[in-house]
Amino acid sequence: MSGQIADYKNCNLSGNLERDVALFKDIFKKDVILRVKEITARGEKTLECALVYMDGMTDSDQINEAIIRPLITVGMADMSGDIADFVGKQMLFARDVKKISNIAEILQGVLYGEALLLINGSKNALMMDVKGFRTRGITEPMEERILQGPREGFEEAALLNLAMIRRKLLTPDLCIEMLRVGRRTSTAVFVCYLGTLADQKTVEKIKQKIGKINIDGILDTNYIVEQISGKRFSLFKRNGTTERPDIVAARLLEGRIAIVVDGTPMVVTIPYLFSENFQSDEDYYQNFLLSSAERCLRYFCFFLSISIPAVFIAISTFHRQLLPTSFAISVMQLRGGVPFTPVSECIIMILVFEILKEAGIRMSQNLGHALSIVGGLVVGQAAVEARIISSPILITVALSGIAGLMLPRLKTAVFYLRIAFVLLSAFLGLYGYIMGAMLLGIYILSIYSYSTDYTVSLKKASLQSLKDTLFRASWKNMKERPLFNRNISRQGKNK
Repeated sequence: MSGQIADYKNCNLSGNLERDVALFKDIFKKDVILRVKEITARGEKTLECALVYMDGMTDSDQINEAIIRPLITVGMADMSGDIADFVGKQMLFARDVKKISNIAEILQGVLYGEALLLINGSKNALMMDVKGFRTRGITEPMEERILQGPREGFEEAALLNLAMIRRKLLTPDLCIEMLRVGRRTSTAVFVCYLGTLADQKTVEKIKQKIGKINIDGILDTNYIVEQISGKRFSLFKRNGTTERPDIVAARLLEGRIAIVVDGTPMVVTIPYLFSENFQSDEDYYQNFLLSSAERCLRYFCFFLSISIPAVFIAISTFHRQLLPTSFAISVMQLRGGVPFTPVSECIIMILVFEILKEAGIRMSQNLGHALSIVGGLVVGQAAVEARIISSPILITVALSGIAGLMLPRLKTAVFYLRIAFVLLSAFLGLYGYIMGAMLLGIYILSIYSYSTDYTVSLKKASLQSLKDTLFRASWKNMKERPLFNRNISRQGKNK
């Protein structure tokens, strides 16, 4: 045996208590948290049993009160038929009791916090839900804090996450299907969608791709995403990620599909549209006029973050006649004594800004704030005074970096585009920048997210399709769902 659950797929219990207990002890011979408790139920008839469970994965109170105490105190009667049926229906108080005989299914249950009751003389055992492993608890996600709206976030236990989604969507239309992925981890992966809204072909396609994943273990949703994505090399995200149950519920109500993986608080939603990169979690919890203004500002910041360094390099290198004379002279004076070319300065400063930003994120919260202040003010000012870099480049890159902070979902795309636009402008001036902008627009329009057009709302533009893209209309006026839905009517008679 290779130590994988699949090795026991065709194995069943023997019915001999001593032999079955020895089998499980042999399987987990190097696992110190396995517990095997022998129990003898007495009465008109004596019945020998063995309780198998993982310590720390189960609730000890449930085991004592729902399993051990009834077996000891309730006398065994002389009965005919299957012993497992009688014990499960007449003696045990556990909330979920099921008969089971396959070794692979038993291993999956025991490893996930269920208790197994082996009964001497019966080839069927009883599996009981007594999960009791500790969880982190429901808290607000650190990276998705909002000023208004719900404050709860997902945690690592998938069943609790599914319960939070179900609490938001009190409808039998919510479908939750489970798959097991990972040769060694056998991780539970749940596919959630609303049956009357989600595209069934997309649902089946995603389930097939997940089912074909052949890997040792799944520890996070990104393991799934990288395996099922059609194109792995893309500047822009093709799937949404969130730790907030209200966001997942909202996406499901728009006909999307959610993937919940046990062991991680991050939930994936697909398909993902380009306009979602500019949406904030609290856009829908505050006045639509304010949300619209902030969303337009994010689009503008995207333009600034990828354009400011490139346009400055192009004008200061090739098109100085476009600058006012006094400003051009001032720029040249400030560059005096700097050993690097403008493009070298710009790329170096972009890299330094990214290093400071990542270091601030990875360090503890207090040190991170101190690092950003020291790095931004002291180091930057010292570099300018030492004539290592020029102040115009420092200001340009700083403005670009600050604008990029408005778009956390596009941080990867912004970084690469900023470098690419700077290089194009360094070789071709404004013509290179314009060419890069055109290629970027063509590229965005050509992207698909799981067979859904990335910019479907823009390609098939209408008054309704634009009411939640460039701006957010009031809820009264948003009468239709996104165009990829089976039923696009959000309000009115045909819901």
